Amino acid sequence: MHLSAVLLHLAGATMLLLFAVHMVRSGMENAYSGSLGSMLGAARRGHARAAAGGTVMAILLQSSTAVAMLACGFAANGILAVPTGLALLLGADLGSALVVRVLSFDLSWLVPVCLFTGGVLHLKFSARRTREIGRMVLGVGFVLLSLRLIGTATAPLRDGAMLPSLSGFLADDFMTAFLIGALFTWLIHSSVAAILMVATFAGQGLVPLEAAVPLVLGANLGGGLIAFWLSRGMTPSAQRIPVGNLIFRATASFAALAIVETMAPPIALLGSGPADALVNFHVLFNAALVLAGLPFIAAMTRLTSRFLPDVEAKPTSDDPLQNRVTALDRSVIATPRLALASATRELLRMGELVEVMVRPVMDLLRAGERPEIGRVRDIDNAVNQAHTDIKLYLAEVMNRGPMTAEEASRSIELTDFAINLEHAGDIIAKNLLVLAEERMDKNWRFSDEGWSELLGLHAQVIENMHLSLNVLVSQDPPSARQLVLEKEKMRDMARYTHDRHLRRLQSGTPESIETSGMHIEIARGLKEINSLLVTVAYPILTRSGDLLASRLSNVNHS
Repeated sequence: MHLSAVLLHLAGATMLLLFAVHMVRSGMENAYSGSLGSMLGAARRGHARAAAGGTVMAILLQSSTAVAMLACGFAANGILAVPTGLALLLGADLGSALVVRVLSFDLSWLVPVCLFTGGVLHLKFSARRTREIGRMVLGVGFVLLSLRLIGTATAPLRDGAMLPSLSGFLADDFMTAFLIGALFTWLIHSSVAAILMVATFAGQGLVPLEAAVPLVLGANLGGGLIAFWLSRGMTPSAQRIPVGNLIFRATASFAALAIVETMAPPIALLGSGPADALVNFHVLFNAALVLAGLPFIAAMTRLTSRFLPDVEAKPTSDDPLQNRVTALDRSVIATPRLALASATRELLRMGELVEVMVRPVMDLLRAGERPEIGRVRDIDNAVNQAHTDIKLYLAEVMNRGPMTAEEASRSIELTDFAINLEHAGDIIAKNLLVLAEERMDKNWRFSDEGWSELLGLHAQVIENMHLSLNVLVSQDPPSARQLVLEKEKMRDMARYTHDRHLRRLQSGTPESIETSGMHIEIARGLKEINSLLVTVAYPILTRSGDLLASRLSNVNHS
């Protein structure tokens, strides 16, 4: 086979591997985004617990970078402290290494099982979560298939003269191999995919262990560079987490590289073959990094705070929107079609603000402090201002000149949804956050079963929040129909937790008795927020004829 054909096959297999890793991650985020957010919030209690939570989340998402970006988002909103975020990312690095360990086993028999099962779940079922689980299973199948294709594509290289020469050069020049590993990992934005490829090459005998180890250490450094690069536009409090993690990774990688090259430890003894030894070395490296890094979390926090100090706010106004650039473009206000698009963008931003409010609610209800509660409550002022701006903007658009019936209808729909989002923000600020303060003052505790039920309701609200904002932009009838179906699911979940709560009261569970009214109020608030989000689907389904005028029976009992 010609070299060009080999490279083409290798490029295709590599792209399949990257796509497969992305499929698993996006499927997990879409299906369980609320649960992941709750898990991230629960990990705030203690550095060891945060590291363990980061490990679990990275295994679920198959990416430490995804965990890093979630942590940055929470830190930017003032909900996650930098020390906790650093511990979380140390654990996430270990989690992604464990993912590599699992995927490097000979699981070729799972390929047809994953492709068939994932295909059926994704294509033959209408439930959104089931389809996303199918996406995840398909992604695992594609990962395993891509690794087999990489091995097949590179097989002809073993008989050529070029690769052995290159491998020999990298084995002699460990620093070049290290930098190539870091650069390649940063370019493909996946340390899992990079290390799986290096392990596959080592297993095929294409790359000797002496060159593969520096490549893997470089990939560990490159993994830290990914999150650092993606977070470069965020606030200093958010950037400190990936910067601190990058410093941890860089220090450990260079130290390990120096030890490997000066002491020549018997890494080949870590596994039955080069690939196994390499992957086990990768896992041990990240486990050691967790153990060595946790005691230095406080020092790293101080160091990153010195590198990235907080920007002092100008004391010109208490308005949280003073530095915001609005999406309401007044230059197109006389052109209804463009003005409505502008209002839709601003409404999407308003919905994202409501999501920032609702996401940490369960953490605040369980163990929130007044400063954290106050920061979330302050966001409601921004939601209220956005609501007012959108209403006034749309009113001016309607008064400026003639609009088509479709444009006038769309303007009313956008106004209605802005009102509903503003109401959702009020429920959080004036109901759920008040309950969080009450729980804190009285030091009440929820029963484990009741808390689990409330977490399920909250996770469903977060998922439906994402779906509702997608429907707002796409105006897609199938997605709108799915959103309404999710409302039925939410209603059943609320009814279930209400009935279960009453049973716990009858059985005399102490936690259920003291938090009885609070439990019911939280469930009712989450259900009402969800109902407000679903309203974005009603006009779409009314136009398509999929929405009944009434849920009442047509039977006449007179």
